[in-house]
Amino acid sequence: MSFEYSQEVINDYEKLFETDERYDVIIYAGENENVKEIHALSNILCIRSQYFLALLSNELTKKKDGKFILNFPNISPQLFKIILRFIYYGKVDLEKLQGSDVLKLLIIVEEFKLQTLVLCIQEYLIKHQHKFLQQNPIEIFETVYQHEALTDLLNRCLEKICAEPDMLFKSNKFINLKAPLLELLLKRDDLSLDEIDIWDRLIKWCCSQHPSIQQDVKKWNKEETVIMERTIHRFIPLIRFYHIPSVDFMSKVYPFKKVIPEDLIDNILTFHMVQDKQLNLDTRSLRKPKCDYDSIIINNKHFATFSSWIERKNQFHYNEKNIPYNFNLLYRASRDGNTTAAFHAKCDNKGATIIVVKVANSEQIVGGYNPFFWDTSNTYKSTYDSFLFSFINKNSHQSAKVGYSNGDQQSIGCFSYNGAQFGAGCDLYLNHWIWYCNKNDISSYPDIGIPEYVFKADEYEVFQVVKK
Repeated sequence: MSFEYSQEVINDYEKLFETDERYDVIIYAGENENVKEIHALSNILCIRSQYFLALLSNELTKKKDGKFILNFPNISPQLFKIILRFIYYGKVDLEKLQGSDVLKLLIIVEEFKLQTLVLCIQEYLIKHQHKFLQQNPIEIFETVYQHEALTDLLNRCLEKICAEPDMLFKSNKFINLKAPLLELLLKRDDLSLDEIDIWDRLIKWCCSQHPSIQQDVKKWNKEETVIMERTIHRFIPLIRFYHIPSVDFMSKVYPFKKVIPEDLIDNILTFHMVQDKQLNLDTRSLRKPKCDYDSIIINNKHFATFSSWIERKNQFHYNEKNIPYNFNLLYRASRDGNTTAAFHAKCDNKGATIIVVKVANSEQIVGGYNPFFWDTSNTYKSTYDSFLFSFINKNSHQSAKVGYSNGDQQSIGCFSYNGAQFGAGCDLYLNHWIWYCNKNDISSYPDIGIPEYVFKADEYEVFQVVKK
């Protein structure tokens, strides 16, 4: 039969820490007028920390009158006492610390190799210091990257920056970012930037590393070209060139062909010129930013654009951080059944909705906004507020077009035998699983590049639009 009295042991070690008796280690924490003398027992330090075991076993460590003398000018007395409490009796209280102090403490305990406390503090920062993480992701990112054990916090910072890349990529700090950190970001699949924007920022970063070199690539001499080629070389495999629209490639990428491998340039040109895209090319998958809304077709940036259009503003009026609407998924064809009956069962009488259609075998998405509601009344509804839209390439927001209703009596069609219908002239409508777009003299919407006559969809989704 065995008994455990672990709490009694913990209480005794807490008393040992508080009484400050029989110490053989003197620690000076802080510096100048803030320095404070702290006492400890070497046996406890060595048993609990590999760092202190190595330090106190070193013959070069200073001793005076039989006591070890340790100096930690970069650690405040407050933080050092928190660490000692954990070493002595396994308790730590972080609630009274500011977020910046918790981060400092985390770096210190990682250097002291107190892995249990490292995990504890990382979890506390992530769960209870959300505001601090939100306000300082770049500084935290640069700090924790230097410490291999802080992977949880590093990943949280990466997720935050990838979801809101403008905070870094459009800040003054971007050009001073260390190359390994930039490389880490460009490897991410969830970096929420168009590929051409990533390329533009990369060029700016490379030029900033060599301020004496002119930014105009046409004016680079041979030596400058070699310098820039060496600078950008490590990043070239991370740019997903095949997902940059041809117009952007020719105007923004091709001028830098001197610093890009020739075979890569040739392959990209072939890719854009040949209609059959089934070429034997090593193309990396499209980046897929994490979406706050339940869509497998589009991301947050598209919903920001829809919000701007709903309020008849410029498409870039809203961004991912200030979307004023909730977009609740009502229907997905592949999930709920690609039938007219399924559409009406899921979408009727749900208020304003927006429909997103992924055109088959292409990157084009089309759709429309109904400010009323769908039903099977077999009637039309008139409005100036409904619209149709098209993204020739859903990954290029520059390719977006929107067209509003002319306000005629047939802006929205609600019919039991059709799914969604926009316009009496059938500007866009669904019948069974086939989509139609017939432009004619009675069209309710302008031509915005939706495929004419008949087209199929890989997928389509319907979202309920609710003001926050």
